[in-house]
Amino acid sequence: MNEEIINVTIDSRRIAVKRGTTILNACRAAGIQIPTLCHMDDVSTNASCGICVVEVKNSKRLVRSCTYAVWNDMEIYTNTERVRKARKTNLELILANHPLDCLNCDRNQNCELQSLAYTLGVRETRFPRTKAFELPLDTSSVALVRDPNKCILCGRCVAVCAEMQTVHAIDVSGRGLESKVTTFLDKGLGNVACTNCGQCALVCPTGAIVEKSDVEAVWKDLSNPDLVTIVQTAPAIRVGIGEAMGMKEGALVTGQMVAGLRRLGFKKVFDTQFTADLTIMEEGHEFIKRVSTGGTLPMITSCSPGWIKFIEHFYPEQLDHLSTCKSPQQMFGAVAKTFYAEKTGIDPRRLRVVSIMPCTAKKYEAGRSEMDGAFHYWKEKLSLTEEERFADVDYALTTRELARMFKEIGISFEHLPEEAFDSPLGASTGAAVIFGATGGVMEAALRTVYEVLTGKTLTQVDFTAVRGMDGIREATVDINGNPVRVAVGHTLKNARTLLEQIKAGTSPYAFIEIMTCPGGCLGGGGQPIPTTWEIRQKRAQSIYQEDINLGIRKSHENPEIQALYKDFLVEPLGEHSHHLLHTSYTARGVY
Repeated sequence: MNEEIINVTIDSRRIAVKRGTTILNACRAAGIQIPTLCHMDDVSTNASCGICVVEVKNSKRLVRSCTYAVWNDMEIYTNTERVRKARKTNLELILANHPLDCLNCDRNQNCELQSLAYTLGVRETRFPRTKAFELPLDTSSVALVRDPNKCILCGRCVAVCAEMQTVHAIDVSGRGLESKVTTFLDKGLGNVACTNCGQCALVCPTGAIVEKSDVEAVWKDLSNPDLVTIVQTAPAIRVGIGEAMGMKEGALVTGQMVAGLRRLGFKKVFDTQFTADLTIMEEGHEFIKRVSTGGTLPMITSCSPGWIKFIEHFYPEQLDHLSTCKSPQQMFGAVAKTFYAEKTGIDPRRLRVVSIMPCTAKKYEAGRSEMDGAFHYWKEKLSLTEEERFADVDYALTTRELARMFKEIGISFEHLPEEAFDSPLGASTGAAVIFGATGGVMEAALRTVYEVLTGKTLTQVDFTAVRGMDGIREATVDINGNPVRVAVGHTLKNARTLLEQIKAGTSPYAFIEIMTCPGGCLGGGGQPIPTTWEIRQKRAQSIYQEDINLGIRKSHENPEIQALYKDFLVEPLGEHSHHLLHTSYTARGVY
């Protein structure tokens, strides 16, 4: 059905738009950028801040353009004195209750409130503070820190948690001047059903929610001559860190990233993609075993720690559907502190493993009690006591944290040479890099599962049906005459849809991939701010280009993975793999 086109006048300019278009979007179509604060496309529109007001002919009051729809022959004025004064006044009222500690804030120079104050010409606040109390920081989470004093009650974090993720870990409580964003009974993020996904931090316009930083701890270990500090980098970092360093959106900077990490002082620069290939070997064979022995189906991927915590909280009865494979981050830590430590003669107690991840939930995952396979490997060999227990991964830094470290020592990405990852944990395939995009784990698994089951060479490795940004995508793959139905979902809202199908007994799938964040890891909660759908698309394009660049595009063809099995692991799903690369899960409940 054709949508009705109407005419409106904006600042004396006549334009045609679809009926039902908001004034904000009509102005954008006319090339006029209306300032906003609480509004965020596809996330939140609650008209709470009053920054986007415009004047409409014959209207007694200014109207909020983010929610007000146009009508035929409407006359709109965006830059009258009345409009400019109202926007400035509304912003000053918000600033009156803001700490104004910009120099000490993680969001300094990347804060929408700060930027808007500059744009609107606010150089002083004429209004007194109306909130006399100072609220305590919420540091209960290992992944995120909430500072309610910097919160401007825009509602974005609440909306993304409720609508995109269907978690409802935070909400607005209180009324009037006592209104605040908080958790159930003020328990703190670390004590409620928060998945640590960090999407709240990604959409927050100020520094009210940020990742809990491990930068200083990593600097300390890098400068300790008694330690050997190595680093691994997730697939999505190579298409995110360039942005954070001022390059174009989606810039593919793999070689420069490696060079920059060496300049930070890491002894070895390895690649999480190595263990992404390892994950496919283990997960692919696990899927084959389940199909052939009547195991629990559909099997669901286990790479995304936010998703894991979601199912533990909300669908604990379905934990048997999860693959038992650890994520690539955790597999790397286990392999580094066993195989690599043994190969190089490094005492694992002196080895520090730092992960660079696009994800705040990886901080939580690294600290899970189950993630200490290397300790158990060495416990008898080195006569270790419980007091000497160590984790497989010591620190997980976000893309944003890594950018701060680069900036601190004055690294300019544009002038860095391209350098290669170190061996033996640095080689990877195209199948591994696409882990960074939604659908990538499924596509990588299919490339290997198909060849293992059929014994035939897969000439067309691109499974385009599972690519894209639709919330749920499905495909049917013919394997030896047997149709195998698979599904891919991203965001926890879509995960819930797929889990409800399983709960109802109507799921038609054998294999499901779920990623916590929109777009997959490239849209993770630790990625550069802003992260929009347009930016996610650009990052995905670079991910798929890197897949082609790597030449070898199937995980089982990675020569260093083959050598790892030959020299250490022996075989997929073998005894070493069981103890180091697989895990169990915890039924948590909602409260």
